[in-house]
Amino acid sequence: MSGHRPFVVGLGGVASAPSSTERALSVTLSAIEARGVEVRAFGGDFLGRLPIYAPKSANRTPEELEFLAAVRRADGLVIASPGYHGGVSGMVKNALDLLEETAKDARVYLSGIPVGLVVTAYGWQATGSTIAALRSTVHALRGWPTPMAAAINSAQSKFTEDGGCDDAAAIGQLKLVGQQVVEFLDRGQGARMEAQTAV
Repeated sequence: MSGHRPFVVGLGGVASAPSSTERALSVTLSAIEARGVEVRAFGGDFLGRLPIYAPKSANRTPEELEFLAAVRRADGLVIASPGYHGGVSGMVKNALDLLEETAKDARVYLSGIPVGLVVTAYGWQATGSTIAALRSTVHALRGWPTPMAAAINSAQSKFTEDGGCDDAAAIGQLKLVGQQVVEFLDRGQGARMEAQTAV
């Protein structure tokens, strides 16, 4: 990539780190970083420090402001959630609710940017419904979910502390999500260059 170096934010995990969700997110972000993209991860420890989102609050915490600043700067996102009772975890949803603070920005919410999705669950049943819920939320935030979403059954796929996994198919899914985020960024950068040339 030439010119502007894209920046992708990853968010996800659980309160009791390390988790398979956070390790899966790390695999996807590593695949993105390997393509020359700057990445920043907000894991479970950080997300757990965000207060419950209160609209119209005049006082945002340093953590809230840090997260909002990163998302406002981001060219893309990766969201990773455990499938809790068939849906997105409260901690991840709370972070996404905070993006309401960008409603009056020049770029509203996640308008026009790619969003990769990763879901881990102890069994297959919750993965599909959680992915559907995340896609719905990203659409509401005007983002572009990647065609591929990684569904990881943590009862079958075991992650190691060094970022490895004993399931090659799971690793392949996670890397493909990252690849699709980068491909979207490449297309967007090409379109911007063409527009500048045409002026």
